[in-house]
Amino acid sequence: MNLLSFIIIMAMICIFGFINEKVTKLTYEISLMLFSIIVSIIALVGSSLLYNTSVGNILANIQVFNIEKFLMDGVLCFMLFAGSCHMKLSDFKTHARQITVLAIVCTLLGACFYGLLFYGAGMLLGLNLSLPVCLMFGSIVAPTDPIAATSILKKFGLPKNISFLIEGESLFNDGVGVALFVCFSGLAVSTSSSGFFSVMLPQIFGAVAVGAVVTLLAFPLYRFTKSDTLGIFVTLLSVSLSYYLCELFGFSGAIASVVCGILFAALHSKFCPDEDEEKAGRFNSFWETLDSLLNSILYIMLGFSFVRILQMQYVILLALVAVAANMIARSASLSLSTLIMGKIPDGYDKLNFIKLLTWGGLRGGLSVALAMSTKEILPEQTYYIILGCTYAVVFFTTVIQGITMKPVYERINRSVLSKQNKK
Repeated sequence: MNLLSFIIIMAMICIFGFINEKVTKLTYEISLMLFSIIVSIIALVGSSLLYNTSVGNILANIQVFNIEKFLMDGVLCFMLFAGSCHMKLSDFKTHARQITVLAIVCTLLGACFYGLLFYGAGMLLGLNLSLPVCLMFGSIVAPTDPIAATSILKKFGLPKNISFLIEGESLFNDGVGVALFVCFSGLAVSTSSSGFFSVMLPQIFGAVAVGAVVTLLAFPLYRFTKSDTLGIFVTLLSVSLSYYLCELFGFSGAIASVVCGILFAALHSKFCPDEDEEKAGRFNSFWETLDSLLNSILYIMLGFSFVRILQMQYVILLALVAVAANMIARSASLSLSTLIMGKIPDGYDKLNFIKLLTWGGLRGGLSVALAMSTKEILPEQTYYIILGCTYAVVFFTTVIQGITMKPVYERINRSVLSKQNKK
């Protein structure tokens, strides 16, 4: 991203944010994405009328922000650290079984269910989509997005334990999604592909080891320095080095970033309980501000890249199929996962828990980045179908589900309280 692009994005963040604060009063991240989509569509229509050319030609010449490069070249690690550095290790231990089932079993089932549904829809529409390609697509959209979950859902007043499960699943299931993506993409291009567990285990355990070792080595610098600024620099070094090493060794840099955040929070709570309030305040303020800035840039990028959906065959029909398949696959995978995940916290029964996590399963930049990475391995038309359907799912889950999440939660909560009162 050059300086001019950064200036343009920051101008839009400020203008859209101000309009939302004074007029629309939507959730901040949702407003940025929605306004960006509106502006990009207006620009597209205006260009089409002004230059009297086809939408396809205009799209071919539009400079779309490279979300894959923005996320995967290091920014993602800071977002994940910011979202996890306030999580308590004791809470994770309490809900380890539930989070493990949601992150691994639910993601695996969701990817398979989605792939099968989309394969069937492709056959009905006469699209030339193989089963491995559809399963690869399932692995792209199955993992819930940690950035969307931590920045949007936490603002709706969810119960503490349920909120922790949603955030925990979102923070850890991307590694499983990446492992599935590697397996299915290998099958899709007819190359040898390792088994799921042989890919997943190094992704997860290697990442955990790297994140833990780097954090344990770096934390003493934070603990014993008297400089607030140097302490923040230590956390930046810790998470960026962990992410880089994992990318170098073929592990999940995202999971290593989450491990850094959780372990740092645990070490901080144990060894720095009486830390100077000013130092702690600056630390929290820095990471909250950085997280907000990077999230804002990402949602602007997502909004302006949304026009890529127009390059997909059968735009409206396939977008509806993609969204419907997502809802069915998410609900079915949760239904089976609840059979082995143990007791659900906060008094939720299985039905209301499935409803909440189905509607709260937001997707975001990670799914788009994975979809973009298939450009070199898929035929052009297939690539645009996968990318367009991914954008459709991201738009629906982020904007539509995000906007309606609060009333949906309130309705579910009334049902939970009603059942509790009857007991």
